[in-house]
Amino acid sequence: MDQNRIVIDPEVHFAQPTVAGTRVPVYAVLELLEAGIGFDTIIRDYYPILAIDDIRACIRYAVNLVKAEEVHLALAV
Repeated sequence: MDQNRIVIDPEVHFAQPTVAGTRVPVYAVLELLEAGIGFDTIIRDYYPILAIDDIRACIRYAVNLVKAEEVHLALAV
């Protein structure tokens, strides 16, 4: 899968991550997935400009953000 499917452009959606070549924000795709809407329905009913690999790239982008996130725990003494 192409690693460049998600882009951040200061001129598009206030620099929110979007699917490359579109104005579709990653968060919008993730919200549809969270609502239980399937890949095919997202493409057919919401974003016909997207491909299944674009949706997978949105998920991968979110996973990579969580994996890279630093977690700071307060240790009880």
